[in-house]
Amino acid sequence: MGRLAGFKYREITKRLKTLGFLFDRQAAGSHEIWFNSETNRYTTIPNHPGNLPEGALKAILKQAGITTEDFLRK
Repeated sequence: MGRLAGFKYREITKRLKTLGFLFDRQAAGSHEIWFNSETNRYTTIPNHPGNLPEGALKAILKQAGITTEDFLRK
């Protein structure tokens, strides 16, 4: 398990909010689109129960332009 393992939807969205992201709209199924107006970047977050797989969280952070260190610091 890496440093990004074991994060739930609520913890991820809480940290994204502190980094300037806000809920933008509902996407297909249980996915949500979040937007940061300062960086003009979007990211898609699945709203599933349980922990998000580490690879999925890495992809979210890459799409959002957030480093692992910045995410873990918040």
